[in-house]
Amino acid sequence: MRKILVVVDMQNDFIDGSLGTPEAVAIVENVKDKIRSYDKNDIFVTMDTHAPNYLETQEGKNLPVEHCIKGTDGWKVRPDIDELLQGAAVYEKPTFGSVKLAEDISKIAANEEIEIELIGLCTDICVVSNALLLKANMPEVKVSVDPVCCAGVTPESHEAALKTMQMCQVNVL
Repeated sequence: MRKILVVVDMQNDFIDGSLGTPEAVAIVENVKDKIRSYDKNDIFVTMDTHAPNYLETQEGKNLPVEHCIKGTDGWKVRPDIDELLQGAAVYEKPTFGSVKLAEDISKIAANEEIEIELIGLCTDICVVSNALLLKANMPEVKVSVDPVCCAGVTPESHEAALKTMQMCQVNVL
């Protein structure tokens, strides 16, 4: 059984930048430990990626805080995490979930038995979006999320997202 890890948006802006939270800072060491427990060939990374016109987009109008503008320091994966991710597959995504990630992992699942674990930021936006995309594309594949390696916009929305994922048959470890 191949075990795949999806590391969602562990970027500076979500940890201690424009949209950072104390809870996001608090999971960094857990995330690093989890990454170390996987083979590099089994790690997939998403990066929230916006253009300079972000504030003109639908998302930007609903969340008017510039973040993860491609090429900025805030867009980059936190350096101590990034060094652990060298060689991993990276998916830049302009929205919450990555359809391409789900498609690529679905191709792997068509040829071998897999399990998928998600960690990262933010539980209540991008983690839940990717978990549900993966589950929708592969209903018979075990999809899990590790709550101590995730943080939400608020502790309350983190818990709500975990409950939502559980209701959709994503395992909460």
